[in-house]
Amino acid sequence: MNLALTWRLLKGGGRRGMLGTWLTLAAVAVATGLLLFAVAANFAFHDRGERGAWRNPVPVESGGVAVEATRRDFVRDQAITVVDLAALGGEPPAPPSGLSRFPRPGEVWLSPALSELAAELPPEQLAARFPRPAGVLGDEALVYPGELVAVVGRAPDDPAMKPGSAEDAMFGLAPGRVASLAGTPSRDATSYQALAVVAGVLMVVPLLVFGGAAARLTVARRDQRLAALRLIGATPGQVVGMTVAEALIVALAGAVTGTVAYVLAAPLLARIEMQGGPWFTGDVFPPLWVFAAVLVAVPLLVGLSAVVGLRRVVVSPLGVAKRETPPGLRAVRVVALLVVLVGFPLLSRKADIVVIGTALAVAFLCVNLVGPWVVSLIGRITARAARGPARLLAGRRLVDDPRAAWRTVSGVALTGFVAGFVGLLSPALDQAPAGPHELRVEASAGQVEQVVTQARERLKEAGLTATVKPEDSVVIATVGGAADDATVDRARTALAGLVPGRTPTSFSDDMRSAEQLFSDVQVGTIVVLAVSFLVAITSSGITAMSSVLDRRQTYGLLRLAGTPLELLDRARRAETLIPLTVMGGGAILVGAFCALPFVLGSMSPVGVVTLGGCVVVGFAGVIGAGALSRPLLRAVTEDPAPRPD
Repeated sequence: MNLALTWRLLKGGGRRGMLGTWLTLAAVAVATGLLLFAVAANFAFHDRGERGAWRNPVPVESGGVAVEATRRDFVRDQAITVVDLAALGGEPPAPPSGLSRFPRPGEVWLSPALSELAAELPPEQLAARFPRPAGVLGDEALVYPGELVAVVGRAPDDPAMKPGSAEDAMFGLAPGRVASLAGTPSRDATSYQALAVVAGVLMVVPLLVFGGAAARLTVARRDQRLAALRLIGATPGQVVGMTVAEALIVALAGAVTGTVAYVLAAPLLARIEMQGGPWFTGDVFPPLWVFAAVLVAVPLLVGLSAVVGLRRVVVSPLGVAKRETPPGLRAVRVVALLVVLVGFPLLSRKADIVVIGTALAVAFLCVNLVGPWVVSLIGRITARAARGPARLLAGRRLVDDPRAAWRTVSGVALTGFVAGFVGLLSPALDQAPAGPHELRVEASAGQVEQVVTQARERLKEAGLTATVKPEDSVVIATVGGAADDATVDRARTALAGLVPGRTPTSFSDDMRSAEQLFSDVQVGTIVVLAVSFLVAITSSGITAMSSVLDRRQTYGLLRLAGTPLELLDRARRAETLIPLTVMGGGAILVGAFCALPFVLGSMSPVGVVTLGGCVVVGFAGVIGAGALSRPLLRAVTEDPAPRPD
């Protein structure tokens, strides 16, 4: 009976009642799609780490099945990962994923992108470095599509496979015996996974808050309806049952819609470049159990949030019907935030990313918890200091329902927390100084002069004009003239193999890893802020229209009393912008405070621009959302007569 009655009430709510239902469905759909994206990102980085683990083997002191080393080469300003493999014993070990067999000495296996590039460029620029291609690597061996990887087979006694310490390798790992080719995720992969966890927290917490708030949309209309049912004899259990049923029906439809939207958008999301390239489409699809969990968890969250908001209806339906002001909020919310802020620097010292992510999520949630209390305080101050009817109306509305007012600005305020956190974590990167094209090759102390002589001969045979000189244990070859990328690549090819296991690199090559990391941090910042602002602006627009529907009778009576529509609109803007200014600024400061333990250097201009842009976009988004709801305000005030919905 409860389900049938709920369905009839849901369908019979009238045109504006159905508009509220559609707003809730849209909010849940947006929250679901973005939640899947935030969760899928963590699985995607994990999958990348597992695919690249074979390049980071676990060394053994003695025995082992092979000797493995990794180094980096460069072509056309792109990095090439070179893996040297030498089998130990008579029977070659099982090859890594992506290779059909273990490479024999002298054989080279190239990734598809590197194979195509080698065929495209003149041999003296790239192909001559890998003279015996024997096969093409499969996708299972690649971190991302289009990655440049070469696997070189060598003999165990090859000079390039001479064991050495890890410090001897400029890039990658020095040669060492390994027990298997399974390996573990590299330190870089682990770092990216940790950053993905932090980014996930920054995206998921606002989404959960937004999803919970979706159940409170048009709460006043629903409370009035359920209070009337209580007054005519409905039991508390029936009221709760109808509320849960209504919330679950709408939320399930929204969750399915959001899931379908994410599946359709996945190929586009896979184009976001990170760690040097885009993603395999399968990376951005989490396991099926994640889709199932989200389709169950989101409706349950919405249903639980709806039930929590029913306390007044169940306990005092007459008070709801009479529109009595609910009791004020307690200052214990502020105490909780202060406790978390005091303890956050202590917790952040722990290396465990789970602890750091949990502490960050708790701080995030405490900002959301203290928001309604601050809004109530702002309302009282605004009402007392009002010098005009618009400010007075805004202040009284903030005092009357601070939770609803907070829902309107919470998305942008929480985005301020994200902006403060990531903005402070955008340190400045020293740019490599412009200068001549120098290629450096490290040699042992007793071979420097011999390497210098061989380098001069090789460069001369390649038809290149260059100056070669030693500097301690490093041989420096300076390519003369206005050397372009093609000339530098010819010099790299000419010097390849000059010192076994060493690759000629430039100063800019040495800075490439740091530049890639900082570039990825900037991309991650843009992605996190884009998700946050999408949630914030969607939340502002939906809650603004929902607020108009909830208060349509009040707005209609004010219009009947002679209040101009422009005055009502000014009061709505003040009701939004005043708490947004206070809470948005406070959230930015709290986010920056939480980021202090992780700051590695001075703040970059990018961080300053990010913060300034967030403030501008946040205010513009809220103002735009309010403007979109103005036609609805005009429509609901044109006919203030009571309606059956």
